[in-house]
Amino acid sequence: MNNPFDDENGSYLVLANAERQHSLWPADIDVPAGWSTVFGVGTRTACLEYVEENWTDMRPAGLAATMGEA
Repeated sequence: MNNPFDDENGSYLVLANAERQHSLWPADIDVPAGWSTVFGVGTRTACLEYVEENWTDMRPAGLAATMGEA
């Protein structure tokens, strides 16, 4: 069985959670609780480009807020 997260030709979503963390997610797998779609359906490349352009602070939102940088 192939890993759907590694399929270069698959269709993907970009998900984000309440902490503004992002995840590449196969489009044919249900979105897990606590996550919402912020981009896609798109190619793996397009989704990874979205993540690179939009998830510029890897810290969870709660940590950034605590540090006064929300």
